[in-house]
Amino acid sequence: MDITPEILLKAYAAGIFPMAEDADDPTIYWVEPRARGVLPLDRFHVPRRLARTVRSDVFEVVSDRDFEAVIDGCAAPRRDTARTWINGRIRALYGALFDLGHCHTVEVYAGGRLVGGLYGVSLGAAFFGESMFHEARDASKVALVHLVARLRAGGYRLADTQFLTDHLSQFGVEEVPRHVYKRRLAEAIARPARWTVWPPATPVAGAAILAALGPETATQA
Repeated sequence: MDITPEILLKAYAAGIFPMAEDADDPTIYWVEPRARGVLPLDRFHVPRRLARTVRSDVFEVVSDRDFEAVIDGCAAPRRDTARTWINGRIRALYGALFDLGHCHTVEVYAGGRLVGGLYGVSLGAAFFGESMFHEARDASKVALVHLVARLRAGGYRLADTQFLTDHLSQFGVEEVPRHVYKRRLAEAIARPARWTVWPPATPVAGAAILAALGPETATQA
């Protein structure tokens, strides 16, 4: 079946998402986990040291400036494996969603160079995290903090991480059964949200990010 951006959005609304076995394999298959990773936006945990890094503005963080560079970073070989699930069809589909305003990036720069970031899909008040990368210490973590602050400030109700990993568990990500996830998903996509609560491609100060996460987070940095 020829997967279009419209079909891809319908798949997300139904609780499924695509993956590929390898960058060289043009095949795409659909995934619907029995247990879904969800990041509770009202209980996001920022370790104290990371909060200090965010407040220091050692990185410049923007959104939606360079989608191609972010997906290149996410698809690059990593220390533990040279394989990636991001193939040409995945790149094209999410690039089309980016052009339609349904795919977004958070980009982390140091000295003018992209050193980390993430991308994901926005549908109603639901955001589906797809992939992240880092080339500098804490860069992907800073991207995640900025993402959650933007989602909270923009009125999002659901942050989907697909799976629960050891890395994500430190931030409060939890697993929920499929039927619970689908109920939360239906409620979220029926509501409006605003990704552009802060202007895209414009740096957002760390102090504003921590303030959006609540007074407890803002004061621990």
